[in-house]
Amino acid sequence: MTDRSLPLTVENPPLTKIDWAAGMGYRRFKAAMILGCLWVGVAALHLVSWGYIFAWTITGIFCLRALKLVTTKVASPPVFIPPQTYPFISLAIAAKNEAAVITNLVESLCSLDYPVDRYEVWAIDDNSTDRTPEILDTLAQKYPQLQVLHRTEQDTGGKSAALNQVLTLMQGEFIGVFDADAQVTPDFLYQVLAYFQTATVGAIQLRKAISNSETNFLTRGQRAEMALDAYLQQQRTGSGGIGELRGNGQFVRRTALTSCDGWNEETITDDLDLTIRLYLTGWEIELMPYPPVGEEGVTTVKALWHQRNRWAEGGFQRYLDYWRSIASNRMGTTKTLDLLSFLSIQYLLPPAGIPDFLMSIWLRHPPILLPMTASLGLALPLWAIWVGLKRSYRQADLTVSFATLVTQTAIGLVFILHWLMVMPLAIARMAIFPKQLKWVKTLRQADLK
Repeated sequence: MTDRSLPLTVENPPLTKIDWAAGMGYRRFKAAMILGCLWVGVAALHLVSWGYIFAWTITGIFCLRALKLVTTKVASPPVFIPPQTYPFISLAIAAKNEAAVITNLVESLCSLDYPVDRYEVWAIDDNSTDRTPEILDTLAQKYPQLQVLHRTEQDTGGKSAALNQVLTLMQGEFIGVFDADAQVTPDFLYQVLAYFQTATVGAIQLRKAISNSETNFLTRGQRAEMALDAYLQQQRTGSGGIGELRGNGQFVRRTALTSCDGWNEETITDDLDLTIRLYLTGWEIELMPYPPVGEEGVTTVKALWHQRNRWAEGGFQRYLDYWRSIASNRMGTTKTLDLLSFLSIQYLLPPAGIPDFLMSIWLRHPPILLPMTASLGLALPLWAIWVGLKRSYRQADLTVSFATLVTQTAIGLVFILHWLMVMPLAIARMAIFPKQLKWVKTLRQADLK
């Protein structure tokens, strides 16, 4: 008889134990060294005769990798085979002052199309000062599978600490994490479990969709950005590279989470940090394109600025913390090169543009990094947004006109240009100021009414 049970307690590859805290010191010094070397190196290329040749060579190498990326055929989503016994799943909601939206998500998660005795929902009230605690306690009386954990002002560590605290109380073989504004379909858990039928898969990220995408230019831009992100994640994992967790709508196998000692409480982006930990301990991460998890896009420039600075700082911080393990090629050559390629494009190319621009004005010749910026900073995102949007409509069985796709792609391309300002400022701040960026709550639309 075929064993139809899911691989719940599969062992990850036998890698030596990692001391996660070993590389977390001197972040300010490391950021300053990287930024200083980057600026000096770019400036120096303008002063040597072979500078343009070197820049064109590097651009060619990156373009070849990008060509491999876009030509990779993405595998069809796996088909869920019902097991003899459905695995127990734990769903967590980290909530801080989320009275405006928490009820909708709790009611959705407590009414899923999944055996009611095989899952639980944990709502974490992280020392809220609004009506979130009272709302959750009332909902717990209505839904037996809902458990509420109240954290006080003495409980530190932010979202990561809250998740680690509730992890000890959860029973699930698989752990799902949601933001309070998440929107899900009733049957999405079956699609999630289909991916976990592969024993080496340690985590799943649901594609994120912007639920209020028609509000204004910013939310329309975020819709396109999410399509870009989903496209790149699918292409990267399909070509042997890495996928990334995005916080809202992430699922982690308990054994995988245990193997990397849970969530890092010394970071401001627990999802991006956990991504690196999982790959360093031998696990794979997959993107589930459909059904997506809905979330509100930020609607004001101020909220966008705070959110993107946090993402930029947390994303770059993980390279500073785990550079020794990454450089030792623990992930394997293909994944390491993929990670370093996107480190260069996402995090290093924007700040490198500053000395490149200044030197080109001073010496009165074209910027050396112009070919790389045009091909990898504009052409690749343009293609990714276009194809990503087409995929999202096709997966939802929706038709879209050519004109609509052109408009949405153009909005997305203009929108993502904000990273050219956010990334250099975030890395410069990390290099200058000793303290981490403080977390600022993302306001929901209901909070603004």
